[in-house]
Amino acid sequence: MDLYAIRRRNNWKTPEELEASAAKSTAVGEKMSDEVRWIRSYVVEEEDGKLGTVCIYEGVTPEAVRRHATNAGMTADEVTKVADTVIVREDPVAA
Repeated sequence: MDLYAIRRRNNWKTPEELEASAAKSTAVGEKMSDEVRWIRSYVVEEEDGKLGTVCIYEGVTPEAVRRHATNAGMTADEVTKVADTVIVREDPVAA
């Protein structure tokens, strides 16, 4: 599987909506585990105040990643293959 970055813009109004989508995404991902694997997501505040995400997935193809999004009821505004990973510091851990 290749690594992909997925940008989802303005999908959620509240953290609760995002949480519900994440649960559905997890369920869909379990059914598609031979095609896609959700690695992590960063929640971002959009200019209009809604929430979006930058997600990292493993997938057999970009189309499989998009199909997962569709099946989970989410957008996949941009799906970009990751060329390499550079880690300067690990993600911070909440106190």
